[in-house]
Amino acid sequence: MSQASPAPRPPVSENLLRRMDAWWRAANYLSVGQIYLLANPLLREPLQLAHVKPRLLGHWGTTPGLNFLYTHLNRIINERDLELLFLAGPGHGGPAVVANTWLEGTYSETWPNVPQDEEGMAALFKQFSFPGGIPSHVAPQTPGSIHEGGELGYALSHAYGAAFDNPDLIVACVIGDGEAETGPLATAWHSNKFLNPVTDGAVLPILHLNGYKIAGPTVLARIGDDELASLMRGYGYEPVFVEGDDPAVMHALMASAFDQVFDDIRRIQRAAREEGETARPRWPMIVLRTPKGWTGPKTVDGLKTEGSWRSHQVPFGNMDNPEHLALLESWMRSYRPEELFDAHGRLLPEIAALSPHGERRMSANPHSNGGGRVRELRVPPFERHAVDVPAPGLVNAEATRVMGAFLREVMRVNLPSRNFRIFGPDETASNRWSDVFELTSRTWLAQMLPEDVQLARDGRVMEILSEHTCQGWLEGYLLTGRHGFMSCYEAFIHIIDSMFNQHAKWLKVIREIPWRRPLPSLNYLLTSHVWRQDHNGFSHQDPGFIDYAVNKKADTVRVYLPPDANTLLVVTDHVMRTWNRINIIVAGKQPQAQWLDMEAAIRHCAHGIGIWRWASNDEGGEPDVVMACAGDVPTLETIAAVDLLRTWLPDLKVRVVNVVDLMTLEPADRHPHGLSDADFNSLFTTNRPVIFAHHSYPTLIHKLTYKRANHANIHVHGFIEEGTTTTPFDMTVLNRLDRYHLCEAVIDHVEGLSQRAAHVRQTLHDKLAEHRRYVDTYGDDMPEIRNWRWSGGRGDAQPEHG
Repeated sequence: MSQASPAPRPPVSENLLRRMDAWWRAANYLSVGQIYLLANPLLREPLQLAHVKPRLLGHWGTTPGLNFLYTHLNRIINERDLELLFLAGPGHGGPAVVANTWLEGTYSETWPNVPQDEEGMAALFKQFSFPGGIPSHVAPQTPGSIHEGGELGYALSHAYGAAFDNPDLIVACVIGDGEAETGPLATAWHSNKFLNPVTDGAVLPILHLNGYKIAGPTVLARIGDDELASLMRGYGYEPVFVEGDDPAVMHALMASAFDQVFDDIRRIQRAAREEGETARPRWPMIVLRTPKGWTGPKTVDGLKTEGSWRSHQVPFGNMDNPEHLALLESWMRSYRPEELFDAHGRLLPEIAALSPHGERRMSANPHSNGGGRVRELRVPPFERHAVDVPAPGLVNAEATRVMGAFLREVMRVNLPSRNFRIFGPDETASNRWSDVFELTSRTWLAQMLPEDVQLARDGRVMEILSEHTCQGWLEGYLLTGRHGFMSCYEAFIHIIDSMFNQHAKWLKVIREIPWRRPLPSLNYLLTSHVWRQDHNGFSHQDPGFIDYAVNKKADTVRVYLPPDANTLLVVTDHVMRTWNRINIIVAGKQPQAQWLDMEAAIRHCAHGIGIWRWASNDEGGEPDVVMACAGDVPTLETIAAVDLLRTWLPDLKVRVVNVVDLMTLEPADRHPHGLSDADFNSLFTTNRPVIFAHHSYPTLIHKLTYKRANHANIHVHGFIEEGTTTTPFDMTVLNRLDRYHLCEAVIDHVEGLSQRAAHVRQTLHDKLAEHRRYVDTYGDDMPEIRNWRWSGGRGDAQPEHG
C-alpha cells in the first residue's frame, strides 16, 4: 500500500549503523539507570538492593523510542550540517533527553557536578526524580529544551512557534500517541497552514505510536495505517511510516526515512525560496511504530510487559523480590555497557564521535535558550499616541483602539528584524487592534478567495480560533527569544489556564538556573470584558483569570487595570520592555470617559497606585471615606459616585484612590511591586472605611490586603456572578458595582452618616427603581447615565426628596 514503510535499503554504511546502535544502547542504559539506580552505575559488582533507589519514579515506555529518534537525528545533523531543535512531546520522556545530552557533553557543561565519567554517571542516576534533583519530564534544567513535557498537548504548537521567523531552523517534534488525543494537539496539526517556507523554518512532526497510554490503548494506534494516513493527509502532511521491533532492521528503515523527509523539506524550501513556488506545500511527517518499553523486559511475573501498558512507567518495582533484582541486572547488562563505556565510565571515542559539535548539538542549540542572545524589542515613543484630555471625563475614547495604533508602530520599527508578532483567536479587529492591518495582514497559506481581506502569506498577525494554539505559538516564539502580544476575550482566556500555569512554572525555574537566558515577557490584553457584554450575556461574563493568575510566584506575574487610554499606553510600553514575566492587562474596547492627560498618566503608572487629587476633597486632613477603584468600569462608577456624594453630601471628605498595578496592594515583603505598610496606610488610612470598586471578584482584593491594618474596613464591590444580556449600566447594578450602590455603601459604613443621610438613601433607592423601569421599557440606559460627565460636585445633580 502507498503508505508502507520505506524499503529496507540502508542509506548509510553498516559500520555507521552499528555505531548508531551502540549510541542508542548507551542512551537506553543511562535511561534505565536513571529510573532505578542509586549506586554501582557501571555494574562493576553484582547488583544489590542497596544499589537501587528506595522510591522508583519515572517512565520507561516512551523512552527507548525517543532515544532511537535522537540518535538518528544526530546523524542527519552531521551529514547535512543542519540547525535542529528537538521537542519531546511525550510527557515523561525525561530519561531519554537527559541521557542524550549527557552523552553529547552538554549536560556536563551546564551542570559541572555531573561530569562525563563514572562519578558523573552515578550523579546523573541519583538526581533523577530524587529530592533536590531533577523532574522526570524534559524540564528547564535539561539543556536544549523549550518544552516542559509534564502536561500533554502543546508540543506541536510550541514547535511551530519556534519555527516562525527562523528560516534556518528545523524543529523535530515528537508527539506521543497519548498526547495526540488531546484537543490542543489536534488543532495544532493545522499550524502548517501558517508556516511560510520562504521566511520560516520547518517543523517535522514525528508521531510516535507505541500503542498505550497509562493503562489503555491509544486511538491513533488502533485505527490502522490506511485510516491514519488519510487523517494525516487530510491535515496536509505526507506521512512516512516506519514500523517494527527488530533493531537492526529499524535502524536501516529510520535512516532511509529521515533521508527522504529531510530531502523533501529541502525541496520544499528550495522551491519556495529560489523558484518562487507559492502553492501551500504538503510537508512531510513520520509515523513511528515501536513497542512500548522497546528493548525492556518481555515479561514480568509471567505477564507481557514490552509492547503493553505495563511498561508505561516502571516496568517492575518490587525490588525486595530477588527475581526482580536479578531481572533488572539482566536487563541493564543486555545493553552490554562494557562495549559502550571505558574503564573511567566515559563513552568510547568511536561512539562519542557520533555527536554533533558545538551549537550543532540539539542540546546546545541557541534557539533553545532564549535565541542565544538578548533580542531587544524596539519600542517607539508611545506619547505620540496620547489622547488629548483637557479635563477629567470630558472626552471619550476607545482605549484598546489607541493601543492598537501604538502596536502598529511597534510592528513597523521591528519589521526589519522580524522578531515581533501579534497572536489571537480571530479577535484582532474585534479587540480594536485594526490599525495593525494598515501595515501587515493575517498570516494565511490556505486557500484564498477574491473577497478575502487582510490575508497574506507573509502576514504577521497570527489568528486561529483556538486559544490553545495561539498560546502555544506565542510561547514557542518567546522561548526562542522573540517578542509578541496576545489579545483575547476575557471570559475565554480561561481556556489556556493550564498552559499559562506551565509557562509561569517554566519562568519561575529558569530564574534559578544560571545558564538560562532571560526570555521576553508573555503579554496579554484581555478585553471584551465582563462589564461590557451587552449582546453576549452571561456566557461571556467572567473576570476570574486574574484571580487565578495572582496565585503564581510574585516575581513572575503582573496584573494591570488601566482606567483609560493614556494609562493603557504607558502600561503597554512598560510590559514590552520586561523579561521573564507574564503581564496581564485588562482594558475595555468601548468608548469610555478619559481621565488623565499623558503626563498625569505617566506619573500615576510610575507608582501603580495613587490618590486622584482632582476627584478628592480631603486634602489637608483625614478623609471620612476612601473610594478606591481598580479597572475602567469600576473607575467610572466610582468617579460618578463621588460626583453624587460631593453634590448631595458636600461636607463629606472623600479620597479617591485608583489602582493600576493590582500587585501594589500586596505587602512589600510578598511582592516586588507591593506597598510598604506605611505607604498603604497613608493611602487607605488605618481606621476609615474603604469602599473598593474592583474589576473582578471581591475576594481577590481581600486576599491581597488581608494582612493590612485596615483590612476590616475594606468593603469590596465586584463581580458576584450576576449577569445577563443587558445594558452596560444594568450589568453594574446587578453586581452592586454601580454608582448608586457605592454611594449607599458609603452611607452604611461612614460612622454617623446613616441617620443624617436618610433622604439621600431614599433618592438612591428611587434612582435604582427608575433605572429598572427604564431599562425594562426602552432596552437602554437612562440619558443621565449615558450622558453623564464629571462635574466635580458643582451641584449638577440634586437629590429628589420624598
